[in-house]
Amino acid sequence: QVQLVESGGGLVQPGGSLRLTCAAHGATLNYYTIGWFRQAPGKEREGLACTSTFGDIKNYVHSVEGRFTIARDNAKGTVYLQMDNLQPEDTAVYYCARKLGTSCSGNVQSWGQGTQVTVSS
Repeated sequence: QVQLVESGGGLVQPGGSLRLTCAAHGATLNYYTIGWFRQAPGKEREGLACTSTFGDIKNYVHSVEGRFTIARDNAKGTVYLQMDNLQPEDTAVYYCARKLGTSCSGNVQSWGQGTQVTVSS
């Protein structure tokens, strides 16, 4: 089972940007379907974006569409989430996850440990 690790979280002012990276210990993510999720305090974990195994499918939840971009860095074997125009409501712990199958409709097989994103002035 691949072990996922997120990085790139931190504190940013409203309107700022962050790039989160999802990597695997000793492995590449080039052959997996990867999704990004977040969980704010007192709220359920929600799916934000997903890229299919071959990168031909990219899905976004409405609340982040146009502000967040999911993409692969195949040379590094990683998947990143570029987050622009961040707002205080984006404050949450962000997780990447491997999903079963080659599309974005499969169940989650494994989670990373999460990285905190705080948007505040």
